[in-house]
Amino acid sequence: MKDLVVGMGEALWDMLPEGKKIGGAPANFAYHVKQFGLDSCVISAVGNDDLGNEIIDNFDKKGLNHNIERVAYPTGTVQVEIDQAGVPQYDIKENVAWDNIPYTAKIESIAERTRAVCFGSLAQRNVVSRNTINRFLDAMPESTENLVVFDVNLRQGFYNKDILCNSMKRCNILKINDEELVTVSRMFGYPGIDLQDKCWILLGKYNLKMLILTCGINGSYVFTPGNVSFQPTPKVEVADTVGAGDSFTAAFISSILLGLPVAEAHRKAVETSAFVCTQAGAMPELPESITGKS
Repeated sequence: MKDLVVGMGEALWDMLPEGKKIGGAPANFAYHVKQFGLDSCVISAVGNDDLGNEIIDNFDKKGLNHNIERVAYPTGTVQVEIDQAGVPQYDIKENVAWDNIPYTAKIESIAERTRAVCFGSLAQRNVVSRNTINRFLDAMPESTENLVVFDVNLRQGFYNKDILCNSMKRCNILKINDEELVTVSRMFGYPGIDLQDKCWILLGKYNLKMLILTCGINGSYVFTPGNVSFQPTPKVEVADTVGAGDSFTAAFISSILLGLPVAEAHRKAVETSAFVCTQAGAMPELPESITGKS
């Protein structure tokens, strides 16, 4: 495969009151990229255990290309408990397999033919996976056409200013939501200006190609030097919102790689994530009306 699109980071199980569901933004991203007809791959690690076997079997059944390393740590889990108000509380287990993704010759060979990669902050909470992500970025071909996407995902304090700053320096597309933007702005010392001004500052400071800002029901923005695209959030009957943000990123990046202008890629991303919200789980099959595939 040439011109791969890679999702890199956590692969885990969400342990819900009603049972477990496979989770992890990199796999969600890679799965939806595949649905748009591009070669995709997820890179992560699982343990030598039944939960790890199930993740690999799940990806195989979905036809999702993967490089899942087996390591001497338990497969990642997130304990999800629902409080009396119905609000979920998350406990992301530490020192698990995806914290310890080793950098291998196979991963390096994947990096050398990668056209676009998406990674987040959660998978960088441990130095092993953080170093692997950075070495992967170093091994990608040097090209101004490559897309390096940092999808900020602030969870349980598993982030710090150094990780965020380095990741923003390494990426050329930043994706962030409105709540994360407020947190990042406080850390970086410009809390008192409106959201759009914060985005323009980050776009210029880190010399980004694009900055994607999602604001839940209040729409989303794509900032490029000198321009901004806005799309309202469609009103749909929501089954759940799991993986909707990952599908947005996948649809947007796929559309850009397929040659669509930013505004059209943005519309496709909004349409895709709205559809995913109407379906149960993070990896529904997308209709042909969205993917354009027959």
